[in-house]
Amino acid sequence: MDASTLYALRDAAGVPSHPVIFLILGVATWALHIAAVHVMLGASALTLWGAFSKDDLKRRLAATMLNTAKVSVSIAIVIGVAPLLFVQVIYDPFWYASNVLSAWWVIGFIVILILGYLAMYVFYYANKDLTAKKGVTCPGSMVISIALLLVVGFIMHVLTQQMLSPEKWVEWYAPNGVINASGQKIHDYNIWRFLFFISLSAPVTGAWLLAMRRYLQGKEAGEDANYLALLGSLAQKLAIIGGLVVVVFGALWMATLPEKAAGFALSPWVIVTAVALIGTVLLPTLLGKKLDTGFWGFAPFAVGAVALIILGTAREALRFTILYGVHGYNPLDYKIVMDWYSTILFFGTFAIIGGAALAYMLTVAWQVGQSKEKVYTPSPAVDKIGTVAIWLIVAWMVQFFAIGFYVWVR
Repeated sequence: MDASTLYALRDAAGVPSHPVIFLILGVATWALHIAAVHVMLGASALTLWGAFSKDDLKRRLAATMLNTAKVSVSIAIVIGVAPLLFVQVIYDPFWYASNVLSAWWVIGFIVILILGYLAMYVFYYANKDLTAKKGVTCPGSMVISIALLLVVGFIMHVLTQQMLSPEKWVEWYAPNGVINASGQKIHDYNIWRFLFFISLSAPVTGAWLLAMRRYLQGKEAGEDANYLALLGSLAQKLAIIGGLVVVVFGALWMATLPEKAAGFALSPWVIVTAVALIGTVLLPTLLGKKLDTGFWGFAPFAVGAVALIILGTAREALRFTILYGVHGYNPLDYKIVMDWYSTILFFGTFAIIGGAALAYMLTVAWQVGQSKEKVYTPSPAVDKIGTVAIWLIVAWMVQFFAIGFYVWVR
């Protein structure tokens, strides 16, 4: 498709800040989103694995992972909105075209996601305490949940793939010259790319288990050695075996890139990403007994988060390479209509409001895990952090409606 046509499909209103900001935020929020997705998938799989076991420690892990999966789904949904919006802002001609071409699947995305989440809750309510019984009730609901959530991920994969091939849009929309505006078909996908991102859930979950193990050591060290040993052993296996699978799927993805982007497979972006991912997988082995001291137990997950940001950057570089290098579309030359209020409000909300609330929740969560007492009582300093966070949220809401009312009455 001619570049002038793609530029004509842009929003004439322009963007409220420099496009590079949206690119950076898109990568950062995508990394947070995909981390939650990986933990959710890994926790869901471990829930089934432990629930079918007669071993008390594995069933205990299953109960914990079920709660982790529930929370991870909600986090993935909430954070997932951000990178989706950033893509829509600067890649709107491609994203909306892809959505229209597979409109049924876009609408079905919401329905399937709801059903998948509900199925998880069916399993949760049927097995509220996996540690108190030996069997498992309604296991099919959890299997259905995982399957539906994978379908949701595949739909997003398809939409992302389709937006990278504008030269095929006309043929997809009107095959052999006959218009098909139903939006019922899936037109493009790369199964190795999809499996690569799904398989990443294994090493990411392994890093999560190591962090959970170190967290529990502050409270249960010496009292629950067998459970902590299970977490450590399982985490190492997920990291090493999962890492090998990731490398294989990643290589197959790069080998099956379309001809227009084949050179990207040996680019510095891919090499740096491979080094970051392999380094994350090997880190627990390299650290050894250090995982039991200080904050080293959290290092694999922290390094893994950085690796996901690097991966997200490479993913964005591939998209830029195809859309700009092949089709001549440059998202960085989007018309800018600077809106300082919305820009300051966004970063202020993220850094100040979100920062204060997150600081309070993380502080409480950390101290609960480290406390030796049966009932945790926050200190006056922690209470003050919570109070400040609440008042900041109230102030944010007041200014939001005040500005809105001011604009309305002008």
